[in-house]
Amino acid sequence: MAATQLNKLPPTAQLQKNAQPELGLVCITFDKQVRFRTMTRTRYLQLSLGQREGGLREIYLHNLQRLHDALTFCQNNHIRLYRLPSGVFPLSDMADQIGAKILVEITDDLGQIGVRAQSLNIRMVLHPDQFVVLSSDSAEVVQNSIKILEDHAHIFDLLGLPRSPWSLMNIHGGKSQRSEQLIKVIANLPENIKNRITLENDEYAYSAEEIFTVCQQAKIPMVFDAHHHICHENLDSYDHPSVTAMFNAARETWTNPEWQLVHISNGEQAFKDRKHSNLITDMPSVYHQAPWIEIEAKQKEAAIAHLRSWWLMGQ
Repeated sequence: MAATQLNKLPPTAQLQKNAQPELGLVCITFDKQVRFRTMTRTRYLQLSLGQREGGLREIYLHNLQRLHDALTFCQNNHIRLYRLPSGVFPLSDMADQIGAKILVEITDDLGQIGVRAQSLNIRMVLHPDQFVVLSSDSAEVVQNSIKILEDHAHIFDLLGLPRSPWSLMNIHGGKSQRSEQLIKVIANLPENIKNRITLENDEYAYSAEEIFTVCQQAKIPMVFDAHHHICHENLDSYDHPSVTAMFNAARETWTNPEWQLVHISNGEQAFKDRKHSNLITDMPSVYHQAPWIEIEAKQKEAAIAHLRSWWLMGQ
C-alpha cells in the first residue's frame, strides 16, 4: 500500500460533525454473528512446521471472512465505529515467520477490507492488549511492547487504514509515575505507530489529568474513559464537574476534534464496580457532545440498541 494512500484523510463525509454520537461495536457481537478464531502459543509450538502453516492459514482466512462479516453487521445496524480484536491474526510475530508470510499472501484481501470500510464510512480502531507497557522500567518489556505495536501497525497498513488517529491504536499509560519515560518512548516510535497512537486514563495508575498532561507533551490524542475516571477519583456521578472538565480537556488534544473518541462502561454490581455491566444504563450528560463513543458492555450490539432507545432518543 502506497504511503500516500496510508497518509490520506478519510472521505469528506467522515469529517463532518455528527448530529448524534456514533456508538461503536467492540470486537465481537453478543449473538455470535461475529466471532474470531485463535490459537495459543503453547498449542502452536506443539505442531510441526507444516501443521503450523496449515493451521494459521485456516485461521487467517476464517478471520478475514469474519472481518467482512463485522463490516456487514455494522452496515446493517448503522454502526460506523468498529474496534478490531487485537489478536485477529494470531502468532504473526513468531520467529518462524509463518504467520508473517501468510499475511503477505493475503495482502490484497486485507486491502479490500480497508477499501470496503472506507466505502461504508466505517471507522476501524484497535486496543492492543495489556502487555503493551511503554512506561516499564524494563528495557525488554518496552522493546516487546513496541514490537507488538509494530505488528498491529503493519496489519493496519496492510488494511490500508490511514496513518492518523482516525485509525487509532489506543493504549494505557502502564507503570505509574513514569510520565517522562512514556513521553520519551512515544517520541521515538515509528511513524506508522506514532501517528495512530492514543492514550487512555485508567482506574489505577494514571488519572485522566495525568494522561491529559502526557498527551499534551507527547502531542498525541487522549481517549477519555468516564468510568475509569469515576473509579479512580471515587466519584458518585458521571455528571460530576470533573467529568465534563476532563472530557473537554481531552478534546483539546485532538487536532481534529470531530474525531474525538471516548469510552463508556457501567459497573456490573455497583456504580463504581470495575467489572463491566451487560448494558449501559447511566451516561455522562456531556457525552451528548462526543462524536464517537466505544460501548464497552458485555451485551455488545444489544447495549448499543438499548442506548439508542433511551439515551439518543432523549437528545
